[in-house]
Amino acid sequence: MSHDAPHKPGTPQSEIGEPWSADRPAARREPGDGWVSGGAVFAGVLMLCNGILAILQGIAAIADDDVYGRVGSYVYELDLTGWGWIHVVLGALVAATGYGVLKAAAWARFAGILLASLSLIAQFLFLPYAPVWSVIMMAIDVFVIWALASEQEASGRRMA
Repeated sequence: MSHDAPHKPGTPQSEIGEPWSADRPAARREPGDGWVSGGAVFAGVLMLCNGILAILQGIAAIADDDVYGRVGSYVYELDLTGWGWIHVVLGALVAATGYGVLKAAAWARFAGILLASLSLIAQFLFLPYAPVWSVIMMAIDVFVIWALASEQEASGRRMA
């Protein structure tokens, strides 16, 4: 900063040690700016990847039941082939919706919240077959739900 330039006390250009004025407007982020819309884009990418991985997970369960260990008795017991088809169908829907979120399609946010919720439930029920993977996917689903719900809320406030 040049010492020749005039400055008013309380402005960001004030001398070192001088406090900034209390009447200076605070830097605020509006909902939907930056971090929220960035979260929605990240959620779309995660949905696209999650969907593709769920399809691969389903194919592994359908093709060869030896990939996943057998669970003795489990309350939500379902044949691994059945779980495979659930993962393939849900994965395809999640991947397509993730693509829609990335394209900012109006339908994609609500559908993404719904499908991430279904994926969360499916991963919980699949927990005994792949515990670590299921917990990771459940955490990703929670983030996707939060990011899409936050973006939906911010979009609604911007329109109002």
